[in-house]
Amino acid sequence: MNKHPIINKFWRWQTVNVTNESGEQSLERTLFLNGTIAAESWFDDDVTPALFKSELGEGDGPITVWINSPGGDCVAAAQIYNMLMDYKGDVTIKIDGIAASAASVIAMAGTKVLMSPVSMMMIHNPATVAFGDHNEMEKAISMLASVKDSIINAYEIRTGMDRKQLSKLMENETWMDANKAIEYGFADDILKRNIENMEIPQVSMLFSETSVVNSLKEKLAAKCSIPKPKNTDCLSVKDCTERLELIKNWR
Repeated sequence: MNKHPIINKFWRWQTVNVTNESGEQSLERTLFLNGTIAAESWFDDDVTPALFKSELGEGDGPITVWINSPGGDCVAAAQIYNMLMDYKGDVTIKIDGIAASAASVIAMAGTKVLMSPVSMMMIHNPATVAFGDHNEMEKAISMLASVKDSIINAYEIRTGMDRKQLSKLMENETWMDANKAIEYGFADDILKRNIENMEIPQVSMLFSETSVVNSLKEKLAAKCSIPKPKNTDCLSVKDCTERLELIKNWR
């Protein structure tokens, strides 16, 4: 009888054949993290972390972790990060889609981190929902600051970047392609097939949602502004009508 109740797991283990650089094949345990991290529950849940840890410890040797996740529960991500960091064998992280938010924290536990040339990584400030008076709001703010500091710890250990720079990247909700993630130290290399003379484009891209939104607002404000006519203190009825029509058409 299964000692654990049936739960909706966001992870899946498989044993697959892998080929090394010398062309030799071997069996390797592979962990797939797909979708939202801890979609149902992880916080204050003794079963889920215990089950993950027991499955992780069922074997030894190197493991590969495939990540395609928009993030989720930062508590679950922190525990998985710690379990992978404590694992005795090598941990190769392979990002084939997206490693965003909490999923990017898990990626930092890799002995080696590889990204698909079409994958993305995103880091941002932690968020929560709070209810109550100003005391409860202050507690929530303090909690978020502590969570952010702990996340920066993981980023700092892997990248070696300055904490203030990492904090700024999180503040701006920063998106990185594979090349930019490698440049910043979040990843080590790009996933590629064993094809001779295959070249990976060196286009490097990083953008922050904050900058994009602010730029769009500035462009809209400039486009919708109504310049005041020279040498007059007011607009004629005709001028007002024309400008109103211009605004309606713009919208």
